[in-house]
Amino acid sequence: MNPVVRASALRQGYGKNSIINGIDLEVNSGALGLLGPNGAGKTTLLRTLATVSPPRDGRLDILGRCIDSDRAARIVRREIGYLPQDFGYYPNFSVYDFVRYCAWLRDVPKKAAHTETIEAIAAVGLERNMAAKMKSLSGGMLRRAGIATAIVGSPKLILLDEPTVGLDPAQRLEFRELIRSLNNSAIILSTHLVEDVSSVCDDVAVMKDGQILFRGAPAKLSEAAAPDAPGDSPLERGYMSILGALAVSE
Repeated sequence: MNPVVRASALRQGYGKNSIINGIDLEVNSGALGLLGPNGAGKTTLLRTLATVSPPRDGRLDILGRCIDSDRAARIVRREIGYLPQDFGYYPNFSVYDFVRYCAWLRDVPKKAAHTETIEAIAAVGLERNMAAKMKSLSGGMLRRAGIATAIVGSPKLILLDEPTVGLDPAQRLEFRELIRSLNNSAIILSTHLVEDVSSVCDDVAVMKDGQILFRGAPAKLSEAAAPDAPGDSPLERGYMSILGALAVSE
């Protein structure tokens, strides 16, 4: 069976700036945590996988289809849920209207769109705020509405860029439960919060300077921790050790 995502020698950049430098990546069902410092290329990678920006070089396959044309990108977008770190919305739309609109953009069948919209809103705990206008939402509620737009219609690939920013501790716990429930989708979760990765991801990738330095289970990343590495948990110390090892080698 084809992986949900397969990237080979993937390169991406803007103007003269090279951001992604020859990444090879395969992703199947389950949650992949994407860690890395600011400027590592995480957001650029997610935008590329979401087909927002075509690759500069290399090959990208989504759901077995090579993304080599606008037509191919449009077809696979029906199965991609994408939450950017800063997402746009219509301020006067209600929460229901906004999520339903995103379902329409993804070609969720009309007969199922209403039910799928209700289920996505309920999954993020906003069922009591369905009629509220987007402009009236708090930062945390707005983030949850964004997550609902990414999961509505049960897409096969879900890309989440810093999804827990603005969520309080209780909401973050609810988010983790939500991610665990999406076991039929491939999820790539970009975050700075190592605790979220350790709680919901069975696979971790560490990026720096447009390259993937580490890929493996969270336990393997913990095992990479140097004795004197900074951090409050084995996973944090492993993450810092991977970044530090590159700095030493450079």
